[in-house]
Amino acid sequence: MKRMKSALKLTRLGRFLRDRGYSSKDLRRQRFVNFIFQRIFRINSECRFSVHFTSRVHGPAKISLGKKVDHSFLASGHCYIQAINGILIGDGTVFGPGVAMISANHRIGNFDEWTPCRPIRIGRHCWIGANAVILPGVELGDHTIVGAGTVVNRSYPAGHVIVIHQRKLLAERCIGLHSSNGNDST
Repeated sequence: MKRMKSALKLTRLGRFLRDRGYSSKDLRRQRFVNFIFQRIFRINSECRFSVHFTSRVHGPAKISLGKKVDHSFLASGHCYIQAINGILIGDGTVFGPGVAMISANHRIGNFDEWTPCRPIRIGRHCWIGANAVILPGVELGDHTIVGAGTVVNRSYPAGHVIVIHQRKLLAERCIGLHSSNGNDST
């Protein structure tokens, strides 16, 4: 009975950690788990950076990552990143679980071909909330925040908070993170 309770606790703990990603002190453990899935099970094996084992990355050669962005790929699960037309992500950008970045659409009438488009460009120090979707050709300026569940289908300049729910723009606000002398505050 005691052994059964212990196994049940481990199962609950395992599910809890898997669903939320590991805390920052457990990044080495998460990196190891991802390594097993990438190198042994060959899931996302083309990626030159660690990707959460529940995420999928298509076209990793066309992804350009800034500094400290790889932590989001490491810890955020259930993401779908499709970089056929390219994705450029600036320094310090973070994103939550379930984020989708889709850089190309299928051609109408021929699902084996992709339509050419500009790459997705995400600025420095942006925050992409859980389950947000970023569509082809979108450019987000520095310090932009995308709310959870938002579908972004057009570009926004630096310092905006974007929250779209059920095809209505609920909030668009410039948060003005620049200092008075015109230099960037970062």
